[in-house]
Amino acid sequence: MQKLHSHEDKRSLVLRLKRVEGQLRGIQQLIETEEDCEAIAQQLAAARRALDKTFHAMVACAIDHHLAGQAGVTPGLQKKIENVSAIIAKYA
Repeated sequence: MQKLHSHEDKRSLVLRLKRVEGQLRGIQQLIETEEDCEAIAQQLAAARRALDKTFHAMVACAIDHHLAGQAGVTPGLQKKIENVSAIIAKYA
């Protein structure tokens, strides 16, 4: 099982989760102050998308770490792996 060793990867994921945490606190406040249901639903959808993006970034990181550890990975192939991981994290 792979673990996050890169300080940059850990920091990026934690920052994403902190933003989601802030969004969730905001949604709680909207509910407590009895705001419009559509506004709450919109914020829930945004938080869900942010959490999904965090998940996809984590999957891309796992792919990158798994493939980078394989024997025979050339610098060119490593760059391709990083590009695919970035695409997954950005668009998935």
